[in-house]
Amino acid sequence: MKLANCIVTPEKLIKNREVSVISEFLKSGAELDFGNSYAYAPLINSHDHLIGNWYPKAGNGKHYTNSDIWVEEMKKSDSFLERSNIWPPDGKFNLTEGNAYILTTLGVYKSIFSGCNAIQDHIKNQNDDYYESFPINVIKDYRQVHTMTMGNWWGGKSAKEEWMSAENKMPFILHLGEGIDENADSGFPMLLKSGLLKSNTLIIHGIILSTPEFRKISEAGASICWCPDSNMFLIGKTLDVEKALAENVNIVLGTDSTLSGSANIFDELKCARKLYPKLDAKEIYKMISTNASKALYLDSSYGNLVSDKIKNLLILKNNNENPFENVIESETHDVQFLMHQGKPVYGDIDYFEKFNLDESDYYFFRLGKTEKFVVGHPEKLTQKIDEILGFHKVLPFIPFT
Repeated sequence: MKLANCIVTPEKLIKNREVSVISEFLKSGAELDFGNSYAYAPLINSHDHLIGNWYPKAGNGKHYTNSDIWVEEMKKSDSFLERSNIWPPDGKFNLTEGNAYILTTLGVYKSIFSGCNAIQDHIKNQNDDYYESFPINVIKDYRQVHTMTMGNWWGGKSAKEEWMSAENKMPFILHLGEGIDENADSGFPMLLKSGLLKSNTLIIHGIILSTPEFRKISEAGASICWCPDSNMFLIGKTLDVEKALAENVNIVLGTDSTLSGSANIFDELKCARKLYPKLDAKEIYKMISTNASKALYLDSSYGNLVSDKIKNLLILKNNNENPFENVIESETHDVQFLMHQGKPVYGDIDYFEKFNLDESDYYFFRLGKTEKFVVGHPEKLTQKIDEILGFHKVLPFIPFT
């Protein structure tokens, strides 16, 4: 196929490039013509809580001095209690039991509909069946703790034990510095004292972190995940991205769950741009591509188009001549084609017809004037939610509700 523009890495843009799609499903002799669209590696959502994707956001409209306070208040909120009708939390956080799959799978669709093929689900590690049940990569290889201050209240071992289990072969992930008070400020010294600031450490949020602390993070080769929408909703303040970048910290971007965060990664990109309007679009794009691949220990097929023969591909409508600004401006309807490991996942019906695919494995719907396809049957999940609740529930990350 031939493209007007093809992004290989954030540093390299090649125009009018010929690339070959590698897919066992592509019809013999079929040619994919994406016209004047842009080709990217699929995006990476570096932080979500799939079981927490419910709406509206949980809170009373005030800002908190630290997120630990919100966690306790969230459990009493109307939104959390409504979600509990679908999946009543029992403290075990086994997401393969009961109706948890309804929420977690819809959380995966939240990322699919915004052009992602990889998500980090921050929760205690689940069994292999959980990760293998999704049509895109819900990253399996990681270790975690909720926070240094609250420990692993949702399950898992101590921070030290979890980090040791990672064996420096996978990310060690934790919330840290999500606030503006002494409690939030205590997390980083605890991390240092425990000897857990290493190259595989992925800090989520880091709102209260200072320049000297950014410097230590950079020296360790660790990463920070920025979730600006959630930060502004909960705390009213976000990571000082400019200071972190000045210290060469590897920054990635995540949505958080919709109980506190944005509807999808496209909305998160727009929030990032609103808060830091002078931040270079290419720098923002790195946060959902190469930076994320590095922080999450993904192989080279994620985050960039590494060769002329590709199995992971995102095609976005050309709305801006700057391809990096184009990503920031994109919406769900601008995703023309998304392929993961050679299998079409989401896009315009015209491209579906180029592949030998079983129509029963897909759902078809209209978005504006365009017929779309998506792998699986999210509509059955939304129907199940309506049956349980007794009314029609609108979720902003599902475009056909």
